[in-house]
Amino acid sequence: MHSFLSTNLSAVNIRTLMSTRRKGCLKLLFWFAVADLVVLFLFGQIYFNLGSNLTLWAFRNSTAPLEVKTTRGWRAVSEVTMAELGEALTEQHLEPDFRWCTLPVRRRATTPLQSFVSSFFGAEMNIVTISPNRFGFTTSFDSSFKGTTARERMSTEQAHFTIVANFREPNGKPLGWVYHQGQLVHRPFPEWTGVFFVKQGRPWFGPKSLLDEVPGPIEEGTQGYPSVMKNHTVFSYVDRAPDKFFDGKKITYRSLAGMRRDGTIVFVLSGDGGVCNVAEVTELARKLDVQHATLLDGGRALQYSIRSRFGATHFHAFNTQFDFGPRWMRPQKSPVYIAVKPRQP
Repeated sequence: MHSFLSTNLSAVNIRTLMSTRRKGCLKLLFWFAVADLVVLFLFGQIYFNLGSNLTLWAFRNSTAPLEVKTTRGWRAVSEVTMAELGEALTEQHLEPDFRWCTLPVRRRATTPLQSFVSSFFGAEMNIVTISPNRFGFTTSFDSSFKGTTARERMSTEQAHFTIVANFREPNGKPLGWVYHQGQLVHRPFPEWTGVFFVKQGRPWFGPKSLLDEVPGPIEEGTQGYPSVMKNHTVFSYVDRAPDKFFDGKKITYRSLAGMRRDGTIVFVLSGDGGVCNVAEVTELARKLDVQHATLLDGGRALQYSIRSRFGATHFHAFNTQFDFGPRWMRPQKSPVYIAVKPRQP
């Protein structure tokens, strides 16, 4: 009898031990799976800005207007006032003649995917204002126009701010003219309507007609596309024919550079999740008191770096580093950037 009980107890103990080990293995596998997902997410964030691109994917066909979070709640960009927009800005960095603010934005979710993405990822625009009183503007590029990054240009130039400038051709070369240190270093592309240039040490952004109105030779500069505003007036094609010459209705990453009447330069930039169409980014600029404006290269190519009290902050819309895999995963490196750095005393 004793032997029988011992045998049964041993069998129970073995089954209990096996069950405990099985549960332990399942827990271990679960945490391994969680760790793998975390690693994959972090990898995706670092190399592909995953959260922001999920937002783009979810809202790319949305017809809901872009909204700004104001003290009165969420208001469409078309309805928000200049005062409300100013109050909605959250200051991230301020020093004499250089200010960086974030602006919380959203689109109303109308699908389960949009609701899911909105629950986990916010959306913002970045507004950078720079006075040329203390800061100089220059084009920045590798001597052979090899693709590079905003991070690399910031390091090379010891700049406070760097941003991708004009478009690039399929072979990677700049699409449009480039001036550096008073020399034309790349040929023009006649169709482009926007410009960045420096004359007599002062930067200008806007339509190419400014080239004839501002005296002096071009010291630094690139072409942009399209120009969207002159003398506080938005060009009619931005609203009436946004897709005739460019993908104006497309919701994507946008980069607008403009200037106020006093010469202050204003950049209105898509941040994480802050994708918009041309009319929306232009309306934000208009309500930030921009006088002249042009778009710079956007979409997956958008990248910029900002130096602040937190160190350097780097934004890239898509992969800029990981050179592996199919063609759609290739790094989005551009040849020409605009660099902003303190003037020499």
